[in-house]
Amino acid sequence: IYQSSYRGSFSTVIRDSLRNAALGRKVLLAQIMRGGVNQGISNPVNLCRNLVWLRSANSYDQHSDEDLKNNELLSNSVRNSTIELWEFCKKQLLSGEQDQIILDEIFRAVELGIIDCEDLISTLESRFISGDVILTGTTIPEKLLIIADQVTELRS
Repeated sequence: IYQSSYRGSFSTVIRDSLRNAALGRKVLLAQIMRGGVNQGISNPVNLCRNLVWLRSANSYDQHSDEDLKNNELLSNSVRNSTIELWEFCKKQLLSGEQDQIILDEIFRAVELGIIDCEDLISTLESRFISGDVILTGTTIPEKLLIIADQVTELRS
């Protein structure tokens, strides 16, 4: 687990994922709360032939809090896109196909109630044992701190 007091501070995790991919490891980098044009699980970015970089098709960082609060259709679309990305990541965690999986800002999705903490824990406990799983976020549920092999706090 990588923890920081502010969002957007995990460039070292992304740098390490690129290095691992260049060294031949199969890496999945999923930015759970980020998105962009032509993103989503049907449009992954492939780098170094070994890194698959995914973002939500429609994400929280693309819209203001006010727009999400006042537009139920938009809010549901963003929520469903985030859940779709999580479901894809769950399948990857259980398959064992990746050498490393990074779930960037997963704890923000848990904090907002998009991803159930118990579902995350259950998936991590049931995952294929080989490979590394890296979780990032600012507010980490106590239950996840207990099962983590390592917790790293990033400071500015």
